[in-house]
Amino acid sequence: METVLQCDFDGTLTVEDVGFMLLDLYGQGDWKKLLDDYIEHKINVDEFNTAVFATIRADKETLVESTRRNAVVREGLKELVDYCLSKDYKLVIISNGLEFYIRTILEDIGLGNLEVHAAETEFHPEGLKVRYIGLDGNRSEDGLKEAYMKSYLDQGCRVIYVGNGDSDIHAARHAHHVIARDFLLNYCNENGIAAQPFEDLHDVIEILEKL
Repeated sequence: METVLQCDFDGTLTVEDVGFMLLDLYGQGDWKKLLDDYIEHKINVDEFNTAVFATIRADKETLVESTRRNAVVREGLKELVDYCLSKDYKLVIISNGLEFYIRTILEDIGLGNLEVHAAETEFHPEGLKVRYIGLDGNRSEDGLKEAYMKSYLDQGCRVIYVGNGDSDIHAARHAHHVIARDFLLNYCNENGIAAQPFEDLHDVIEILEKL
């Protein structure tokens, strides 16, 4: 049985949410009102990201440089990648964030070969245009993380989910094991979903050793 480590990115493999950081720096208007709508499930993730990232009018060079200057990777990421390689585990990042900044961060620390599924971005003076591509090659409007989770399960894989946020809930519900922090950990504890807590990614390695 193949083991898949399905990881969220923002707030999980990074210390802060990089997308939110860019929105704070460059977004126009009250994007957090849309965040409230998303958290209250009034809009889905595609609707949320389409709307909020359209308020960013900075060019790609500016956003890449800001990402490099401000994003902080959570301690232990390289060691986690090495551990998965040593165990022949498949580590895949599936994120509601934007692929360009995820790739920027990973490439800068020598991990540019990791498999990543996140939002494609087009850069326009009138605002960013983002979209998710699903397993069928078409635009996915919701549930990218859950769709990949179900695909791995259908292939007979053992899936371990690592995440931190509201958008991780539906995928984590299906996982064989959940390793969580922040909102996701609280949700799991409150809803009877078995989850092991982590602070940094060295903790994740220790948990994996015991599974």
